[in-house]
Amino acid sequence: MLCSVVSMRRHRKTRRVQDLLTDRVVLVSGGTAGVGAAVVRSALAHGARVAFSGRRTGVGTALEAELRASGHDVLYVEADVADPMQARASVERTAAHFGRVDSVCISAGLTSRGSLIDTTPELFDQHMAVNLRGPFFVMQAAVRDMVRRGAPGTIVCIGSTSARGGQPYLAPYVAAKAGLAGLTKNAAHAHRFDRIRINTLDIGWTETEGEAVTQKRFHDAPDDWAEQAAARQPMGTLGRPEEIADAVVFLLSTRSGVVTGSVIEWDQQVVGGQD
Repeated sequence: MLCSVVSMRRHRKTRRVQDLLTDRVVLVSGGTAGVGAAVVRSALAHGARVAFSGRRTGVGTALEAELRASGHDVLYVEADVADPMQARASVERTAAHFGRVDSVCISAGLTSRGSLIDTTPELFDQHMAVNLRGPFFVMQAAVRDMVRRGAPGTIVCIGSTSARGGQPYLAPYVAAKAGLAGLTKNAAHAHRFDRIRINTLDIGWTETEGEAVTQKRFHDAPDDWAEQAAARQPMGTLGRPEEIADAVVFLLSTRSGVVTGSVIEWDQQVVGGQD
C-alpha cells in the first residue's frame, strides 16, 4: 500500500512538472528555428497547442508537417514581424484557428553587425523593425485579445544581455534590445491588473544554426568555432536553445507565480562583474 502511495505521488509530481501548459494556446513569434523552435517543441511537450510564425515558408511548413506527424496540434503562420500588419496578423490568425491566445513567446530577432560609426540608417531601421517594432505590435495584438476576453495571459520576450551595453559591433542591436527591456516593464505595469504577466529573458551567447551563420559571415569563424567558444566559457559550454526554452515555458506557466515586469539574465557571464 505504501509503495502505491509513493508511486502515485511521484506520478502526480511528474505530471505537474511536465504539463505546465496543458490546454493553453501558445504563439511563438519567430518559431521556425533556433531558440524559437526549441520553445515550440518544449511548449508542445508541456501540453500546449502551439502556433508559430516566421518568414521562411519552406522551413515553417516543414516543421509544421513534422510536428503534426507526431500527433501535435500545431499551426504555422507565415509572417515577417518587420511588417506591423503581419506581426498583428500572426496573433489574429492564431486566435482565429484556436479560439484564443493564452501565452506568447516573442523570439524573432536580427543580429547583423554595425557599430556606432558605420551603422547606416537602413541597418538601424532593420534592427528596430525586427527587434523592437515587431515585438511591440505582436504584444499589442496579444494583449488586446486578452483584454477583450477579460482573460489572464503571459508573454515572454527573448532579449539579450547585450542590452546592458554589449559589444561595439552591436550598436543598433543593443539599442533595439534595450528598448525591448523598457517596453517589457511599461507593458507589464500597464496591464498588471488585467492579470497579464510580461517578462523578458535576456540570454547570452547561444549555439544555434543562426549563430553559426553569423559567426562565419561577420567574424570569419572556423568550422569548430562553437567548440572553441565553449572552451572559453565559465561552464565550458555555450547556451543551449532547449534549456532556454524550458525557462520560457516556466515563465509562461502559472508555476512562475506573480512575477511580471522582470528582465531576467539567463547567462553565465555576470553583468557588472570585474576580474
